[in-house]
Amino acid sequence: MGLFDQQEASNLEKAKPLAARMRPASLEEFAGQQHFLGEGKLLRRILAADRIGSLIFYGSPGTGKTSLAELIARQSHRRFEALNAASAGIKEVRAALDRARNELATGGKQTILFIDELHHFSKVQQDVLLPDVESGVVSLIGATTSNPFFSLVSALISRSQIFEFQPLTADEILTLMQRALRDEKRGLGRYKVTVEPEALDFLIEVCDGDARRSLNALEIGVLSIHGSDRVFDLEVAQESIQKKAIQYDQDGDSHYDSASALIKSMRGSDPDAALYWLARMIEAGEDPRFLARRIVIAASEDVGNADPTALMLAMSAFDAVEKIGMPEGRILLAQAVTYIATAPKSNASYVAIDEALSDVRNKSLLPVPIHLKDSHYPGAAKLGHGEGYQYAHASEEGWVDQDYLGVEKEYYRPVERGFEATIRKRLEVFKQRRKKTGTDDNNRS
Repeated sequence: MGLFDQQEASNLEKAKPLAARMRPASLEEFAGQQHFLGEGKLLRRILAADRIGSLIFYGSPGTGKTSLAELIARQSHRRFEALNAASAGIKEVRAALDRARNELATGGKQTILFIDELHHFSKVQQDVLLPDVESGVVSLIGATTSNPFFSLVSALISRSQIFEFQPLTADEILTLMQRALRDEKRGLGRYKVTVEPEALDFLIEVCDGDARRSLNALEIGVLSIHGSDRVFDLEVAQESIQKKAIQYDQDGDSHYDSASALIKSMRGSDPDAALYWLARMIEAGEDPRFLARRIVIAASEDVGNADPTALMLAMSAFDAVEKIGMPEGRILLAQAVTYIATAPKSNASYVAIDEALSDVRNKSLLPVPIHLKDSHYPGAAKLGHGEGYQYAHASEEGWVDQDYLGVEKEYYRPVERGFEATIRKRLEVFKQRRKKTGTDDNNRS
């Protein structure tokens, strides 16, 4: 590299934000993801064996996907070429594959082709990669913030190892910021700033495990301090970063995972957890009608007849949210969520209908008993339809001992909680009356 090239490289390096300058230089410097990168874990073994095939890195922004791809290329002494799927087309992909093939054919290095935001590639673009991935011309490392099982073609999935990146922990983010504050060449060490712990704690909290966001906010704060007494305090930290952004994909994992957590918290009778997940989805801009629908379903599926009021309240909240809208709708949703979370629970109706549907789908269909058949259409009475039917309301108790199915079945099994305990006792009374008259033995088989 000549003097002019060195100057260009230096200028480009200076222009990089702190997060880019502080990318780890070795695996030892890499923060987080020890569940697959720690000693003895799968990716560490892949690197040790130097058998890098196709790797898919899936996770939130700022968790180290690009940094790890570059580290792998350096450690494995492979050529590194990067594309961004949001801007690259088939022409650029084919050109990159041709360069990799020519490099390998002339005795050069194997290429790691890193494709950021891989989920933006169409099926056709992904299919273009398959032959060269299969033959080993390139080792593909794809980075994506979308669940690869939703966004990537099955052929590419089957040829890849998938690694899910977790948000960095508070300690890992703190380590990265402290390293940047000490490093005088790549980091901020030369500025000799006094940093208050509360300021770093704030950045850790607001960045939600995103190393890039925390480092870039740190750089803005440090570089904006003037005067001889340079102190990076809580006020500076707060003014160096925008409002916390909620990572939420309404068509992907965030949507489904948060909805699942909300439902399971209501089912588990934890109103505080349910309110948190509700708040997270509201803040992220989730459609309030979707939230209302899930609450209505939970009222029937998880509360059921243990408290029939839950369904009425949930439906009222649904109707009111549609009429009132947000932000006031949050109050209605919260009322319904807390009611369902604290209500007695029963899924007996849910289990019962699924058992009945299974019998209808998988077993011989039961004929309608003749005394239950409609006797009003022409010719029905001549066939004996409805003959022997007993009208329940003609009884003083509103109940008669009568067979309604033709076989012995028990789908609905009320629990001993809430109003369903009363229903259970009522059914026991009916059952005992049938036993006394022998209906169960005589009319059912």
